[in-house]
Amino acid sequence: MGSHALAQQGGDATTAGFEYIFPAIRGVQAGREYYVSMCPLRLIPKIFLFDEDELAPEVRAQRVLNKGRVPALARYILENPDDYVFSALTASVDGAMRFVGVADQGPGLRVGQLHIPMASRFLINDGQHRRAAIEVALKENPSLGDETIAVVFFHDASLERSQQMFADLNRHAVRPARSIGVLYDHRDELSQLTRLLALKCPVFRNFVEMESSTLSARSRKLFTLSALYSAMSALLQGLKLPSGKDGERLSWGYWEAIDALIPDWGEVRRRSLSASEIRKQYLHTHGIALHAIGLLGNTLLRDSLDPEEWKPRLAPLRDVDWSRTNPDWEGRAIIGGRVSKNHQNVVLTVNYLRKQLGLELTADEQQAEDAYQRGER
Repeated sequence: MGSHALAQQGGDATTAGFEYIFPAIRGVQAGREYYVSMCPLRLIPKIFLFDEDELAPEVRAQRVLNKGRVPALARYILENPDDYVFSALTASVDGAMRFVGVADQGPGLRVGQLHIPMASRFLINDGQHRRAAIEVALKENPSLGDETIAVVFFHDASLERSQQMFADLNRHAVRPARSIGVLYDHRDELSQLTRLLALKCPVFRNFVEMESSTLSARSRKLFTLSALYSAMSALLQGLKLPSGKDGERLSWGYWEAIDALIPDWGEVRRRSLSASEIRKQYLHTHGIALHAIGLLGNTLLRDSLDPEEWKPRLAPLRDVDWSRTNPDWEGRAIIGGRVSKNHQNVVLTVNYLRKQLGLELTADEQQAEDAYQRGER
């Protein structure tokens, strides 16, 4: 940051003649100059604006801030102060920018200082949730203010240009598959446990798609890592386990018990049946079934963690008709011939399994079941 005082940023009258000075690198895209700089985190909430929520979409340059995302992003910074990673912010500057290179020729032409009048308006085109999270994190840990984030500055030619920049920046943004997110997440204990089961547990080893969250028709895999993660989350939610090893032992034992009650899984491992045919004909390898089986196990494990008590209670699962042609699944797990994994379908599927095991439904589950029985699907 330059030598001019930040105290002068109150308004046009008080900021006239004052400017921000950023160390920067100059580049060119589509014939337009842009600049890349490092900005202290403490300045991010002060100088970068966000369109007000009450503005109509056609006169905003950004989408409405999803405030629900901000606490998780802020917590990510606060809980990982030594290894958090934030990508660059992209901002438009409504004001004259002046770049002064360190030399008149050669590489020095591209490296220098970017001068921006304090009266200018800074508008974030990409990174508004990161900006909001930084503001929240700084309130709890002001020492983060000395750290920096990369900022890409463009000249703000017009609202239309800013809107087009937002559209272009997000046009080709593709969220990574959830499976690869689980595969690469080394902070989340549940992700680590799910990976362990996928790679080492005999039930899943060599039959879990580790990268994609969908399976192609010819895939030799039975499950996706993301589906297994959801099932593990359902299985262990709310359980108090003394250590990570206990969670590993418990979940490993649970899925081996389930495996013994679904012989088709073993037939695929023994190459007697193909994975693609099993997925096509049966429901038990799909995410909705794994999730429901996880929820079912959670109910049993809340009563007792002793395998001698919960394993026998699972026995009726052996008699469940998992074939997709079973009319009982229509409207529960299958809608119009296609497997559906929305929340309501998960609830109705676990309801069916609870009935097989003679377990009571919760009030919410009973309400969903009553609506299903009335034909309100």
